[in-house]
Amino acid sequence: MFEMRWHSRAGQGAVTGAKGLADVVANTGKEVQAFAFYGSAKRGAAMTAYNRIDDEPILNHEKFMHPDYVLVIDPALAYIADITANEKETTKYIITTHLPKEELIAAIPKLQGKEVYVVDCFAISLDTIGRAIPNTPMLGALMKVSGMFDLEYFQNAMQKVLSKFPQRIIDANMAAIERAYNEVK
Repeated sequence: MFEMRWHSRAGQGAVTGAKGLADVVANTGKEVQAFAFYGSAKRGAAMTAYNRIDDEPILNHEKFMHPDYVLVIDPALAYIADITANEKETTKYIITTHLPKEELIAAIPKLQGKEVYVVDCFAISLDTIGRAIPNTPMLGALMKVSGMFDLEYFQNAMQKVLSKFPQRIIDANMAAIERAYNEVK
C-alpha cells in the first residue's frame, strides 16, 4: 500500500489536492482514499490530509499511517509540526520553501539523513495561477519525485478533474504542475 500525508493550513488546497490525486488514481482501476483531519476548521488553521493507494480494497480508514511521502504545503509547518511522525526509513519529504535544501535541512534537525525535496509552490502558484493556492504545484512535484505518472498523463487526467473551471484556470494549473515538476530539487 502507498500512503501519503499532507501538512497544510486550511484554505491552501491540501484536501482538494488529495481528492484530485484520488480522482486521477481511481480512473486507473486502483483503490484509493482521500480524507482530511482538521483541528479547528478555520481558514489558516493547521490540518492534515491523507491518501492511500492500493491494488486491493483498502479496509483501513484510520488517519494513522507510515507514509511513503510527506507533502508539506505550508513551510512554517515543517518547523512547528512533527512532519516526521511515524515515518519509514524510506519516507520521502517534499517541502514548499524558497530556501535551498541544505539550508532547510540544517534548520530542521529531524530532516538530517532523510530524502528531502524542495520546491517553491507558493511562488509557482502566484506566478501561474495568480493566487497562493499551492496544491497543484505540489502534485507536479510529487509526480516527478514519485514517478507515479508521467507528466503528460497526469496533466491530461487533471484537466478532466478540473473541467468544472474556466479554461484559463485549467491552463494556469497545468502550467503550475509542469513548473513544479521541472523545478523540484
